[in-house]
Amino acid sequence: MAVYQVVTLPNPILRTKALPINKINDGVLRLIDNMRDTMYAFDGVGLAAPQIGVSRRIIVVDTGEKLWEIINPEIIFQEGIMTTSEGCLSVPGTVGRVNRAKKVIVKGMNRQGEEFTVEAVDLLAKAFQHEIDHLDGILFIDKAVETRKDN
Repeated sequence: MAVYQVVTLPNPILRTKALPINKINDGVLRLIDNMRDTMYAFDGVGLAAPQIGVSRRIIVVDTGEKLWEIINPEIIFQEGIMTTSEGCLSVPGTVGRVNRAKKVIVKGMNRQGEEFTVEAVDLLAKAFQHEIDHLDGILFIDKAVETRKDN
């Protein structure tokens, strides 16, 4: 597979709402594989398609327990609040404290086009929220209660 360069600010694709996937074909599956390879190559926890310059609603997330590949992800439930530190491959050199839901339920499709839901807490919940925000043109710095340069 291929490793892509990660798009960084001020690239306008990072501020654009991504388009939904209407049909899963070989191109979509190749995109997911390339996103996974790119995320791992850059030591990321998650990656959204716009971060490699593709305006499509796909995320990949791996917090160390399982690789999640989600097409057209959507948060259908959230509760609680946590404030944690975040960074982003698309905003290099900056970290911030962000308020996120402690628990979320995400609905989406897998590679086979089957709908599923996943309940996530803590780090996985944060990663899902961060990546789904990318699909709506929102960056963690937009939600941060404070930011600082990471040296």
